[in-house]
Amino acid sequence: MLLLLLLIPLEAALKMSAGTIAATTAGIAIANKIILLLAIAVMGKPGFQELKGRAFGYVKHLAPATTVSPARYTIGLVMFCLPFVQGLLETWASHIAPQLVANRLWVDLAMDAMLIASVFVLGGNFWDKIRALFVREARAVFPEDKAGAIPPRARPVVG
Repeated sequence: MLLLLLLIPLEAALKMSAGTIAATTAGIAIANKIILLLAIAVMGKPGFQELKGRAFGYVKHLAPATTVSPARYTIGLVMFCLPFVQGLLETWASHIAPQLVANRLWVDLAMDAMLIASVFVLGGNFWDKIRALFVREARAVFPEDKAGAIPPRARPVVG
């Protein structure tokens, strides 16, 4: 299956048409799903789950921590917001000072990497907050301090 993936750059190097390259890509994607279904059918679901667990077991330690320290959360929040700010400023910077955005591709790739890394720095609770944005029934629950009162920063502004 991995050797089939080499067909795509080979076809591009041989200057084949875009339709041929697209058809090859679609064929590889469909073949991948068919082979996956055949593997499940032959091994059974428990056998396939065991194989998948062994193949991807090393990825489990990459999952973000559930809770993080306030300092790590602040650093992660800066890392999360900086790519958005850079994207907004880059629009005007290219008109004001074009030489500042000469290596735009590398800056954009670095900002994309920073955005992805920020989700791991922020931890699993942050991912749940992002996911809650897309759940209509989700409600914000603010933590209470030891005395049972809502911290001043979490109090809603009235008026």
